Amino acid sequence: MLTLKCPYCGVDADETDLHAGGEAHLTREGPGASDDAFEDYLFMRENPKGVHFERWRHAYGCGKWFLAARCTTTLQVFGTYPAQTLEPPQDIKDAISAQRPGWSWGNFK
Repeated sequence: MLTLKCPYCGVDADETDLHAGGEAHLTREGPGASDDAFEDYLFMRENPKGVHFERWRHAYGCGKWFLAARCTTTLQVFGTYPAQTLEPPQDIKDAISAQRPGWSWGNFK
């Protein structure tokens, strides 16, 4: 079972207490965006086998959204961090690099 630590309330919550919110760190396109950019925002998502950054909501806890770095094949969690963070914290990127040398995802290495 997947267990994530909420960075806000500090609770180790299992997946039944959480709600998945899809891919993290998306560039949200507004009203002035081109049709192609808006189409990419709506439909084009990373779907890697391996390290992935995701949005989660602590639905049956504090109710706040947060971000998590985890492996989609092993459910290994590299860390969680607040939703307002623009990129994964360095300690999480270092933890991923230590176990998965040469990994990259989007603009993050």
